[in-house]
Amino acid sequence: MQGTVRFWVIVVFISIAFIVFFLAPATISNVSYQKGDIDKNQVSKEKVAEIQSLDTILYDQKLVTLANNPPQPQPVVKKTKNLDDTVTETIIQPTQGIDKWPVKTVYPNVGAILPFNRVVAYYGNLYSKKMGVLGEYDEEEMLARLDTEVRKWEAVDPETPVIPALHYIAVVAQGTAGVDGKYRFRMGNAEIDKVLVMAEKIPARNAEGIANAGGNAIVFLDIQVALSDIQTELPHLKKYLEMPNVHLGIDPDFSMKTGARPGKVVGTMDGEIDVNFAINYLSQIVKEKNLTPKILVVHRYTRGMLTNSAKIKPTPEVQVVIHMDGWGGKDKKIGTYKNFIYPEPVQFTGFKLFYKNDIKEPNTVIFEPSELMKLNPRPSYIQYQ
Repeated sequence: MQGTVRFWVIVVFISIAFIVFFLAPATISNVSYQKGDIDKNQVSKEKVAEIQSLDTILYDQKLVTLANNPPQPQPVVKKTKNLDDTVTETIIQPTQGIDKWPVKTVYPNVGAILPFNRVVAYYGNLYSKKMGVLGEYDEEEMLARLDTEVRKWEAVDPETPVIPALHYIAVVAQGTAGVDGKYRFRMGNAEIDKVLVMAEKIPARNAEGIANAGGNAIVFLDIQVALSDIQTELPHLKKYLEMPNVHLGIDPDFSMKTGARPGKVVGTMDGEIDVNFAINYLSQIVKEKNLTPKILVVHRYTRGMLTNSAKIKPTPEVQVVIHMDGWGGKDKKIGTYKNFIYPEPVQFTGFKLFYKNDIKEPNTVIFEPSELMKLNPRPSYIQYQ
């Protein structure tokens, strides 16, 4: 009897040891960690990355909302009276339209600004009062005006937080050739630093719209290459693009591939060559510096300004906004958006508003946010000049 008991004690001991040393590690490896439970000294980087993953369901829902597609036509019933006074009903299925938006592209990395937020930006250069509001008013008034626009967008679309931005022309196309004959002028670091300091003064607001200490504004550095090219100009801004709050804008209007002087004709960039270079350049920075995704804004108001747009490839590190940059009355701007932005979807869209040029025609006013919310698709990036 004692031998039998001893035998079963040994069996139980061996079973427990087997579970502890062989099965337990496999079981523990499948545990789902919550954000608050992460011990970074114990959990691998791969596990942390898995936990801090993008909410793809919410992302897709936001894209559908932004697309703002019109409802599809519904079936109709046609009634026909027969010779015997009976009525035959025929259901006619209408032709269903094909929606171009939302665009199916790669999902962004965690921390992506779009489509979870909307960006509202003031554009210009500190040296010029004619290039936009960023340089037209003194700092205090400019920031106050920007805050007014931000509040308008918060009110019209409370489900989408607004991130204020300063969009600074860091490389400016010129009427004179300059020392190297490239017809562009690079702003000095001291000028760019001024804009970064301004951005820090823009207060963050909580969900109730109450200002908090600290800033949440982002900065875009815009490049007008003139007779230079994006491949040459981008490296000069690398130290700024390595900052988490600095993003990029490129302007095909002033990319003079034919050698013409800037401003004489509308310029052009190629989506596959120029835009993808900028995307890949930014992507590499994001990877090297472990940053959240950057936004690339590409200006456009004619078809020729951007060739091969279908070959533009957003990456998990870079979100692409094709920005409607034309000025004029409302009908003209809507026409530009429908003809040159809507038909060639890339990822997100922008819409530019000119305080002066949009109201040159008699009895015209600039768009209100509520009007732009009716667009198909709704713009994620709003710029005021």
